[in-house]
Amino acid sequence: MLSFGEMVKEMIRAVFIAAGFFLSLETIAQTASPTKARMPVLTPINDPALAGMSVQRIERLDKALETMIREQKLPGLVALVARRGKIVLHKAYGLADAPANRSLHKDDIFRIASMTKAITATAVMMLYEEGGFSLDDPIAKWIPAFKNPQVLKAFSPADSSYTSRPASREITIRHLLTHTSGIGYGMIDGDERVKKIYKKAGIIELYSTDPVTTEDNIKRLAALPLHHDPGEKFTYGMGLDVLGYFIEILSKQSFPDFLASRLFQPLGMKDTYFYLPDDKAGRLVKIHLPVKAGTWSTDPDEGYDEDYPIKGARSNCSGGAGLSSTAIDYAIFLQMLLNDGVYNGKRFLSRPTVSLLTRSNQIGDLWGGEEGRDHFSLAFSVLNKKGSELGIGSEGRFSWGGYFNTNYWVDPKEQIVAVLMKQTRGLPEDPSEAVFTRLVYQSIDD
Repeated sequence: MLSFGEMVKEMIRAVFIAAGFFLSLETIAQTASPTKARMPVLTPINDPALAGMSVQRIERLDKALETMIREQKLPGLVALVARRGKIVLHKAYGLADAPANRSLHKDDIFRIASMTKAITATAVMMLYEEGGFSLDDPIAKWIPAFKNPQVLKAFSPADSSYTSRPASREITIRHLLTHTSGIGYGMIDGDERVKKIYKKAGIIELYSTDPVTTEDNIKRLAALPLHHDPGEKFTYGMGLDVLGYFIEILSKQSFPDFLASRLFQPLGMKDTYFYLPDDKAGRLVKIHLPVKAGTWSTDPDEGYDEDYPIKGARSNCSGGAGLSSTAIDYAIFLQMLLNDGVYNGKRFLSRPTVSLLTRSNQIGDLWGGEEGRDHFSLAFSVLNKKGSELGIGSEGRFSWGGYFNTNYWVDPKEQIVAVLMKQTRGLPEDPSEAVFTRLVYQSIDD
């Protein structure tokens, strides 16, 4: 005798068969639920009201960005705002090369530096979903040079020599994703001792055209002492660079090939590279340094090569800082995450994995502290309840930025993707990110 539930299933099946639909109950259930094809794909619109945004207030945002350029607070910028998959603002302001008076275009290419980290972390989690490793596996399982890590103990300024002690535990993949491995950041490190140790060892952490391979760079890094025991503190460092090399080992592809075949090409990110093709080099925005009010220089400051990413050996692909991209390309990547791992009918990550990547608190109070306004997931700073009450976004908003003054954030509650691309260093004051964020939120109309 059939149970009540089985009787209901048979009745449903009979109705569909009578109607000529020979579908299984599983197919019926799948069709009735949200599908991948219904997830938003970024689409420009002329009327912001179609995305629940005020036309007049988007105009206010537009005028505020124009004013920043007119007042010479920045040489140029590209802003992109999308809500519910609809692009309500995508515009270039100012100059791509101030000394040459070259106008900036919205498809120009920016060095996104640490905005690379989110892409690398996403690639790691794509491989994680294939079941080949646990986040708490030691990285030494794949890169033996990291076995038995050491922690910095004493340092001699005279010759940058040092002593160390054994670390209390091995470095895990989770440590590398969350900047809790103890690995430092050389030139931009907060500890002068580590800066000197990394420089002496020839570590490349920022844009360089030197003939150093990713493998060589990471193996040199593995031999150096840590700031602290893994898992003990948040120390911004080269963990994602290590994971870029890890991706090569696990996937048996070069890091650029993996990203191109598994992320960039399927997503339609047409202008995102470690090293630009020759026919796109002319779209690279210059890095600007302030000289005096209203005057900008494009001469590099210490620490990076201005010819990256258009010249040089093209052999080191930094998972922490190496990519260049456009506002629209990066917005597509963020929209995929906002869509819980789906874009243009393709699934890149599962919903639970995206939540782990973008929303979870992986390191407790190590980022932000007990009274902080945000926490750290596997790739992002994530706004908490206290942060949302300060008026800077909804709880759960995730964000990061880049060394050359590029910024982005995603608000899952409001379904907003916001990208602000600039190329500057050494500005004593830059209000653009705060003003941009505030004026995006004031534009919400429903």
